[in-house]
Amino acid sequence: MRLSNATLCLVSFIVFSFLQSPAFAVKRSYVVYLGGHSHGVQSSSIDLDAVTESHYHFLGSFLGGHEHAREAIFYSYTRHINGFAAHLDDEVAAQIARHPKVVSLFLNKGRKLHTTRSWDFLGLDHNGVVPSNSIWNKTRYGEDTIIGNLDTESKSFSDEGYGPIPSKWKGICQNQKDAGFHCNRKLIGARYFNKGNASVVGKLNSSFDTPRDKEGHGTHTLSTAGGNMVPRASVFGFGKGTAKGGSPRARVAAYKVCWPPVSGNECFDADILAAFDVAIQDGVDVLSVSLGGDPTAFFNDSVAIGSFHAIKHGIVVVCSAGNSGPADGTVSNIAPWQITVGASTMDREFRSVVVLGNNMHYKGQSLSSKVLPDKKFFPLLSAADAKLANASIQNATLCQAGALDPKKVTGKILVCLRGKNARVDKGQQAALAGAVGMILANDFLTGNEIIADAHLLPASHINYTDGLAVFAYINSTKNPMARIMPVTTLIGTKPAPFMAAFSSKGPNTITPEILKPDITAPGVSVIAAYTEAEGPTNEDFDKRRVQFNSVSGTSMSCPHVSGIVGLLKTRYPNWSPAAIKSAIMTSATTLDNANERILNASYIKAGPFSYGSGHIQPNLAMDPGLVYDLSTKDYLNFLCTLGYNDTLISAFSQDNYKCPGSINLANFNYPSITITNLVGSITVTRTVKNVGTPGTYRAQVQKPVGISVKVKPKKLKFKKVGEEKTFIVSLKVKKGEAIKEYVYGQLVWSDHVHYVRSPIVVKAV
Repeated sequence: MRLSNATLCLVSFIVFSFLQSPAFAVKRSYVVYLGGHSHGVQSSSIDLDAVTESHYHFLGSFLGGHEHAREAIFYSYTRHINGFAAHLDDEVAAQIARHPKVVSLFLNKGRKLHTTRSWDFLGLDHNGVVPSNSIWNKTRYGEDTIIGNLDTESKSFSDEGYGPIPSKWKGICQNQKDAGFHCNRKLIGARYFNKGNASVVGKLNSSFDTPRDKEGHGTHTLSTAGGNMVPRASVFGFGKGTAKGGSPRARVAAYKVCWPPVSGNECFDADILAAFDVAIQDGVDVLSVSLGGDPTAFFNDSVAIGSFHAIKHGIVVVCSAGNSGPADGTVSNIAPWQITVGASTMDREFRSVVVLGNNMHYKGQSLSSKVLPDKKFFPLLSAADAKLANASIQNATLCQAGALDPKKVTGKILVCLRGKNARVDKGQQAALAGAVGMILANDFLTGNEIIADAHLLPASHINYTDGLAVFAYINSTKNPMARIMPVTTLIGTKPAPFMAAFSSKGPNTITPEILKPDITAPGVSVIAAYTEAEGPTNEDFDKRRVQFNSVSGTSMSCPHVSGIVGLLKTRYPNWSPAAIKSAIMTSATTLDNANERILNASYIKAGPFSYGSGHIQPNLAMDPGLVYDLSTKDYLNFLCTLGYNDTLISAFSQDNYKCPGSINLANFNYPSITITNLVGSITVTRTVKNVGTPGTYRAQVQKPVGISVKVKPKKLKFKKVGEEKTFIVSLKVKKGEAIKEYVYGQLVWSDHVHYVRSPIVVKAV
């Protein structure tokens, strides 16, 4: 993506001639991004007020006066991000966008959470936390991104055994309009941001004036990243064990930016930028971000902008990849300064076996606490054969509301097809029609990805192949029968992990030379703390309440990585965000627990566009041996390769920056190597830093099909910690052997103790 040339000066403004907008012009909410600030971290209230006044002055030059600007602006970003959000008509917005002081101007777009909950609309996201000891972080994406009465309702956020809140923390507990919401020495801060939402939906009622989690997403993700150790946790008695976050002794904070959906959007750019700006000032160390939208140019992306300002202050930003898989090119949060996380399974199942009348057994999953009479078979019916006369076969097959005939369904086990409406809603519709149980069968796209949901009737979710067998059995006999066995918890199941079908995939559609996602982590049927404001299915008909719940999505995998980042920040407080990211990526594995290549949900070998560098291995990440490091300047050089000019990048970074005379994006020191449109040959450069004991590392290469790979030198000798060595990798197309699609290999540097692995992704033309 390319931006037009623009210049920015923070305080000096040029007054354009005033153009009156027509009275009937429709105003929309926009974000006007002006780069960074010249004032320091220890800015005073006078400094912040001066920035706001400068925003009024600037916008007033377009609107005809200071007071008009005051009425239009609903956010003034004053701390680390320079800009504002305002109601503007499109004509004025176009004028502002052309101003040389403006880095970018974009609509206040909506984004989504990255949790699938019980739904099969793929594309939601999550929240953030901070990791251990004096580490804190922000919970940022969530439909409701925070925790309700954490200090009293959830043991995951109890402050028992915690000392005073560290002095570096500058945040607040924003509970002035919700006196029942409390922070403590564990949950040390909570804020909410809803003006961007209000600018789209209109005036909000008082229920929006709270950081309280009324939906469960924030509680779940925050406890995954930084929740306390809580013994005897379970969902209806299943999966019983000790719940704990990745950084269980972390201090945590919550920043609520997501709200009930508006046309499918839950989290708006203006609110997201406001949360980033404040969280950096509050003193967070890790930001865990489980939300996203369609990839766009970095300067038009609130998460990319906010993340960049965060990493400038040493804050690691972890983002969910999105839930729009399994299609290619769907990954979101693709800036190189973010850690982007896909979702995969773990070796635990909540098994509920389906037994047919022909004695065939099919292994499904469920978290239903309801059971059918032992060993009793019931008539089995395809939902397609249970439709009401005025309903479509498609709606009936999907077990949608108003499509099932109770006269046909009563007393039977109903087989519903996955897709479109919520998985648990299918069971509810079956139950309302009189079914005694439900078998939920996957479609082709969802393959082997089966999810344990807290159904309200006896139910089992089976994979695509087994679903075909069940439908075939129904069609093969006049009196099909079945039973559903009670749920049991199994540990050590194989193969695991494999990729979730919903997990968004590469290639990166903005900068394909940067491999995304970066990593994968557990994101299917994850048990963590939950709000008791709603039932485990988040459906109105579900009156049950749980303290822990099983939820799926890249929203759930993201905080796994955030928690591990917290541990790394604690152990290596001087490491850069890029070094921490490298440690996580280069220590990951591409093998499952059967020592075979990680598979996708169709049990076909997955690749780097699914899992990035592989599945996270926390223990190995703590001692990576070598890291690929990057500084803020390296990221600015990266932007130069995309065509952004010196003046615009200087405004973005608030540094006097000049693009190097010659720079190649292929040499960007990323922990993976991705070459698109390779013609002939290319040589790329990488630099590694020793963060372990002295030693000698030797290169091992697995070559992509049709590509020759040579590494020079083949051996790197390190004598001390912090020592850096540079090497080159030459890649060449083998005539007659290369194929014109992406192929994969890997480079491993090893001293026989550490295995520093980087994926190689190449497409020849």
